[in-house]
Amino acid sequence: MSKGEGIERLVRPSLSSFSGYSPHKSPETLKVARDVIKLDANENPYGCSPKVRQALASYDGFSIYPDAGQTELRKLISSYVGVDAECIVAGNGSGDLISLLLRLFISPGDEVVNFPPTFDLYRFETALSCGKLIEVPRGEDFSLDLASLKRVVSAKTKLIFLSNPNNPTGNLTPQEDIIEILETGVPLVVDEAYYEFSGKTVVPLTKRYGNLMVLRTFSKWAGLAGLRAGYGIFPPQIAQLLLKIKLPYNVSVAASVAVRESFKDIDYLKGRVEAIINERERLFGELQKLRFLKPLPSQANFILCLVLKGGARELCQRLEDRGILVRYFDTPRLKDYIRISVGKPEHTDALLRALKEVAEE
Repeated sequence: MSKGEGIERLVRPSLSSFSGYSPHKSPETLKVARDVIKLDANENPYGCSPKVRQALASYDGFSIYPDAGQTELRKLISSYVGVDAECIVAGNGSGDLISLLLRLFISPGDEVVNFPPTFDLYRFETALSCGKLIEVPRGEDFSLDLASLKRVVSAKTKLIFLSNPNNPTGNLTPQEDIIEILETGVPLVVDEAYYEFSGKTVVPLTKRYGNLMVLRTFSKWAGLAGLRAGYGIFPPQIAQLLLKIKLPYNVSVAASVAVRESFKDIDYLKGRVEAIINERERLFGELQKLRFLKPLPSQANFILCLVLKGGARELCQRLEDRGILVRYFDTPRLKDYIRISVGKPEHTDALLRALKEVAEE
């Protein structure tokens, strides 16, 4: 390499034009002269348990590395989920576990099946792992096309990812459809990031199907998005392999303390979840009254809306100009939709006022 050439020429060719993951906007990057109402990232508007804040403020062990084996953490999660601790692995958010699973299962050229539109991290991490993404588009109502799935499954198919409830559409896949996927024998990862808002889970099926793995997170229901704590339920042998290949200290001491204290305050957090579910239903009903939006029923903590009049991107920008952030996905299938996270009642009121203002302009 000559002196004038940059080291970028040595970067993996497959990443030179890589399309990264598009996160939500940070309020700090916006030029708005008012408090920002964040309804774009499916965060918990009530925040974490007060016990978490108190425990972190008084904790004096931040200079000590966390337990690499996650012994206490896995036991705590085991009691909450109702499966053996040997089946649990925790991560730096569930995204960490998605990355680990691809590292464990995927060699260059192996295939990963995805059901778009869905959580874009599956595409992102598959590309980084040199896997081949096989997309099976959802139907008009965002349900799964199982016939098409069965046609694409081959000896090269190593993983199938299913978000349930699906992000960003909010709909649930019926358990009988999930069982039909499991019967293919291909390892299936069911991402239950929004389980607490739907009350529906496939965790009991892990005792019947050795190819089922389930991911969950503390980001949504427990309000720990900024601390990054997630976990998965895996066959014991897979759990052991994941513990071997993960970074030794992938869950911070702060996150572990926060999880422990969250479980001590489970009734409070369940009350906040119930408040969000109630507000979701109120928001859905109010959005139905607007002639230029068509909200889709949701089992998560957000609502996807079809914009019937005007552009979705333009509506997203006009709300941002008023200090309200909602999510726009710049993809062909979702170009006419916006996703609205469920906030507190006062956030819903402010959003509705802004939407009515936009409609009158």
